[in-house]
Amino acid sequence: METFNDLSLSEYFITMDALTVTAIGHTVDETLLDRLADKRFHLPHDYGVSLHSIAEKLSLERSNSRALLIDEVKKDVRKQFSEQVETLEKQLKKKNEEFTEVQKTYKEQVENQSKTFADQLKVRNDEFHKLQTSSARQLEELQKNFQDQQKQRALELDHYKKEIAALHEKNVQSVVNEKTATLQANLETVRQDNIRLKEEAQKGKTNYIVILVAVIIALVLGFILAKIT
Repeated sequence: METFNDLSLSEYFITMDALTVTAIGHTVDETLLDRLADKRFHLPHDYGVSLHSIAEKLSLERSNSRALLIDEVKKDVRKQFSEQVETLEKQLKKKNEEFTEVQKTYKEQVENQSKTFADQLKVRNDEFHKLQTSSARQLEELQKNFQDQQKQRALELDHYKKEIAALHEKNVQSVVNEKTATLQANLETVRQDNIRLKEEAQKGKTNYIVILVAVIIALVLGFILAKIT
């Protein structure tokens, strides 16, 4: 037993960082290491029994702590699940209310838009009927104006034709009068020439060339008078 009273061993024993436990000899035996140890058992059997108790206690505590932990986890899970379900129910209720409100708003908007569209369509139809009536009236007026203009143009055309015909007749008459006056002057000249030729013939002066010229002039004048008439 003196080995466990060695100073060198005792110094090393003290410097150890681990928890120290001794179970040396018997109950009456007490060594320096027993005094220096953190926990002393009188017998090795006591140490074994103590270790067994500690192991059972730790196992029991572990089992209990695991059961408690499981219960706590279950409670937490139930609580979280209940909170999530409650939150989801609230969100669902809120979403349903929002959806109902949106549906109501959409229905009102659709009704308003339908009413507005119907009113606009009615206004457009009225405007279209008015425009159609106005267009038909304008078309009738245009047709009437066109017919009146055609009649006026026809009257003006007839008037222009009459004026042109009168002017043409007047111009023709003027030309005829002018030509007639010229022919009468020429006839007068020819008549004077004939008189002169007759006088010369009576005087016994026969000139065949002059006679031939007179005949030619007479033929030309006759041809011109025939064309004019």
